This record gives sequence, C-alpha cells and structure tokens, in this order.
Amino acid sequence: MKAPLTDELIREAIANISFEGSLLRYTPYGSGHINDTFAVYFGFEGATHRYILQRINTDIFTDPDSLMENIVGVTSYLRREIEARGGDYTRETLNIVPTLDGRPYYRDSKGGAWRGYLFIENATTFDTVKDPKDFYSAARTFGKFQNLLQNYPAATLHETIAKFHDTAKRYRDFEAAVAADKLGRAKDVEAEIAFVRAHEADTHVLVDALAAGKLPLKVTHNDTKLNNVMIDDATGEGIAVIDLDTVMPGLAAYDFGDSIRFGASTAAEDEKDLDRVRMDISLYEIYLKGFLETAGDGLSDAEKKSLPMGAKLMTLECGMRFLADYLEGDVYFRLHYPEQNLDRCRTQFKLVADMERQWAEMEALVEKYA
Repeated sequence: MKAPLTDELIREAIANISFEGSLLRYTPYGSGHINDTFAVYFGFEGATHRYILQRINTDIFTDPDSLMENIVGVTSYLRREIEARGGDYTRETLNIVPTLDGRPYYRDSKGGAWRGYLFIENATTFDTVKDPKDFYSAARTFGKFQNLLQNYPAATLHETIAKFHDTAKRYRDFEAAVAADKLGRAKDVEAEIAFVRAHEADTHVLVDALAAGKLPLKVTHNDTKLNNVMIDDATGEGIAVIDLDTVMPGLAAYDFGDSIRFGASTAAEDEKDLDRVRMDISLYEIYLKGFLETAGDGLSDAEKKSLPMGAKLMTLECGMRFLADYLEGDVYFRLHYPEQNLDRCRTQFKLVADMERQWAEMEALVEKYA
C-alpha cells in the first residue's frame, strides 16, 4: 500500500535524483489516473528548467525493477534509432534522469518508487481531439514508434501488468467480478453485463491469432491515448510518445485500437448522455491513414487487417475493466465522483455498438490505405 503523499516525501525524492540547479518549486502535473506526477522547477545558470517527477503506483506496478528495466531498454534503443535517423532524441523520446547513485529510480524512506525525466519543452498533450490535425499527428507518432521498434526483441520485455491485453483473461476476470458482486451492484447493471456476455467470442479473436502465429509479437505501448503524445507547439507535429509504464510484448492492433477508442469518440470517456457518444468514422480514417504512413513496413498484411478488430476489442476490454472495477468497489481507476466507472463503461459499450454499425466501412478503409 502506498504511503500518504507528503511534502516531505516529495522533497526527499527530489533531493535524491540528479536534477541540476537549485529547487524553486514543484506543482502537480498532467491528468493521468495512475501515478503521482509533478513538474519540478529548478534554477540553473540564470534560467529556470523543468523536470518531470513521478511516484510510480506500486499498488498497480508491483515490480518497479522490471518496469524501469523495460523503460531503460526501450528508451535507450529509441535514442539510438532516432539519432541514426538524424532526429533529436532529447525531444523525441523520454530521457530518464538517474538517481544520485546512478539508478533509474529512487526508493524513498517509506518504500515509494520515484523517477525523473527531462521535461519536453514547447510541446503539449491534449486529453481530447480538439483539431483533427492533432489526431493525425498522434497517429503518425505512434506509427513511428512501431516502426522504430520493429526489430526490438519484444519477448525480452517484462509484462509489467500480467496479461494486460489478454482479452480472454479480461473476460474471465469480469465474470469473476460479477460472481463475487462484492457490493451488491450487479442487479443494477444487468444490461451492461449482458452486453459483455454477448461479445464473449470476440475476446478470443486476437489472442488466438497470436497463439497460432498469425500475428507477430511486437513492442507495444498499450496505453495509446492522445494525451500520451507530445505535440510540438510550433509545428503541430507529434514528436514523442510518453508514459511508457505499460510498454510490453503485445500486438500492433492493441496500440492502434486504444487510440481509436479514446480519440475517435465524439464524447468524453465519462459522458453521461449516451446520445452524444459515437465513433467518428472521419477521425478513424484520419488516424488510420497517419498510423499506416509511418508504421510502414513495420506492419505485416495480417497486422494491418487486424486493426479494426483492435479498435473494437480495446474498447470492449476497457468497458469490461471499468465495469469490473465498479462491481469490485472502484479499487483500480481514480474517480472524481462515485459512479464515474459506470459512466465510463457505458460510453465504451456504446462505442463498440457504433463500430459494429460501421464495420464494413472500417474494413474498407484499411484496404484503401494498406
């Protein structure tokens, strides 16, 4: 269990990471659900410099050694690839600031795990698609991420969350949550439970294809929301993929699918008015085009054909996770109000239904751009 977050612990972590300069202040930063994130300001050589400081949520990421080993391996590889292609690795990937004793993260006096990153300046993240150009830029950035890492030995990566996108297992976990019904909430969400059960067969499609060798194992980000891409303020182009905690072995369709789930929706993830929720096929097309442009030969024909199913399954999976968390007492996802997980699951199921309505067009667009 994480210790309460205090000024004393934050300052202890700051003092043990190799940030340059004199500490000026720190402030909460970002909109993530899982880790505690701060922008830390230092005075150095007459200027103010920012860094990112994060306390890793060790209730979820129980093995920070393996997690940081993944991040060190992937970011080191990305730096070499970016530099070889003439890019600026200080802006195009995360760069870890080591601890005073040269480690990738610091263990505080209460057992918490902290890490530092260089701050990517003059770039912004967006929680929702405000301009289709931003979504296109994000698509190109995640496609490039796939391309840069196409030859990385994916099987050497640790699973920081075991079977994270194993949708068949997610379905079994969902049924266990329904059966346990810890808070007696199942009777109030019978329609949502029925929706998941009607899609049980879908949960096997991609995991079975991987097991049969029809889809290759790849390095995947596994949390490809729009707000995990830094968009350059001057050019409007995506420059870096951030939040690498869930970098693991997986399928390219997972990364593509989670982007569509989050970015092609016409409403917020917790929208209460489901009439406002649909998958915008034009945003799907924009993202598909950008992703395939930069992923290039990093994707096989079978991977390209799996992309629509990736969109559907990542949306279904996320809905199952929100609903299971609601049934279990809201123990995983951070809440801003009591029934937020229920609202979240309903938007996901509405998106799944809308994808099914537009399925033929989704597949046709893959043929167009592949």
